[in-house]
Amino acid sequence: QVQLVESGGGLVQPGGSLRLSCAVSASFYSMYAMGWYRQGPGTQRELVATFTGDRDSYTKYADSAKGRFTISRDRDKNTVSLQMNSLKPEDTAVYYCYAGQRVDGIEYDYWGQGTQVTVSS
Repeated sequence: QVQLVESGGGLVQPGGSLRLSCAVSASFYSMYAMGWYRQGPGTQRELVATFTGDRDSYTKYADSAKGRFTISRDRDKNTVSLQMNSLKPEDTAVYYCYAGQRVDGIEYDYWGQGTQVTVSS
């Protein structure tokens, strides 16, 4: 069982920045995908940014995140982070850390508890 614990959410004004972090309880080398999703009020959960591929380094960003958000990871600390700049009110959502693990050919999906990001003046 992999545990994901997010931190770094909060209230920020439009144009501001936040950095989300996710602590992962398992080695990155067992993960085939890691990243961030979000779910705004009355909307479905959507991809924000992810790493994919074994030992990866294919990154994928939602169009809304390109040029403003940057995903990164620290293999020594087992953390994956999301730097969010130039935040907009429409970025308001609960942000979830995600990890996909492959063990003996079976894939497992794990989610964090979510962290609230509110962009408002």
